[in-house]
Amino acid sequence: MLFAPALRTSRSFDRSFERFLNDPIFRPATRGVKVEQTDDAWTLSLDVPGVAREQLSIDVDGTVVSVKTVEGAPRQYQAAYEFPAEIDTEATTAKLENGVLTLAVGKKKPVVTSRQIAVQ
Repeated sequence: MLFAPALRTSRSFDRSFERFLNDPIFRPATRGVKVEQTDDAWTLSLDVPGVAREQLSIDVDGTVVSVKTVEGAPRQYQAAYEFPAEIDTEATTAKLENGVLTLAVGKKKPVVTSRQIAVQ
């Protein structure tokens, strides 16, 4: 008698495997990141211990904020965060204290172009 292994895929196994891959250990860009939102801005807190202010580079392009360390920094860090709305670069600030980078990303106010026209 010959036994052939039957390959069965289980939906519960697929979901368990997906949860395993979505574990924060597999997502290093989101580990140590805290995001808060107000009406005027988003606030990101990133853990970057051992990195000086001069070793960080922060770029804003449309709705994406990129944070990375420069070459030669003791710890390499590179991540990009996309926001659901345009970013106001004039209202965006960055502060590094005790190994925590706090980015206050300003929300761009929508331009209202509608107006009411009087009928004559």
